[in-house]
Amino acid sequence: MHKFTAAFALALALQFAGAGFAIAALNLNAATKDELIALPGIGPAKAQAILDYRKANGPFKAVDDLRNVKGIGAKQLERLRPDLAVAATAAKVATAPAAKADGRGPGPSSKGEVKAAGEAKSRP
Repeated sequence: MHKFTAAFALALALQFAGAGFAIAALNLNAATKDELIALPGIGPAKAQAILDYRKANGPFKAVDDLRNVKGIGAKQLERLRPDLAVAATAAKVATAPAAKADGRGPGPSSKGEVKAAGEAKSRP
């Protein structure tokens, strides 16, 4: 009985995949222009408008924020909604430059301090 259930689930999954159903939604905060163009109803100009909006306003907080992009209307948003998601992108980690092999140059101080980018020096 278990083999039939697993085979049925596999066949069902393959049928959905063949029917064009997306397994994972596209993250608006990480999507490239080409990925956006692959969405139904999104051409190069709208894809660029989405990227420009994201660059100017920061990451999308919700799929509904896409409504603020010029050229995206309520009907189009509803058609796109099942294919979209909003997830935080990995933050870039600021690290201190590595010390030179001869011990001179940037890097941790002799007291073992490591500064984050933009952090002021600590005083003893």
